[in-house]
Amino acid sequence: MRITFDQLNNSDHHTIDLLEIISIEGQQYMARLRIGDQLLILSDKNGKTRLFRSIWQIQDALGAFSIARTDVVHPSAYHEMVGMEPADIEPMRIRVQGRGS
Repeated sequence: MRITFDQLNNSDHHTIDLLEIISIEGQQYMARLRIGDQLLILSDKNGKTRLFRSIWQIQDALGAFSIARTDVVHPSAYHEMVGMEPADIEPMRIRVQGRGS
């Protein structure tokens, strides 16, 4: 599911339980938000995934919200190497901030 900044600002939920900053080949980042039991992709008004140039740019953009936990997620490229058997490899997850950290 997708959500825009306007929808996020107008929602009753001003706490983001989990902000996942997903690295896209180390060049761009997208924001995936867990609010309650919903998993939402931050998008523009046209429904396209909102892309950012840095982790800090995402954190600044969402600075008005209370964020319980932030993780940077780097998908593994090892399963794409030539000659290797396909495997389910968990992405590398780095906790950036969170309550009690």
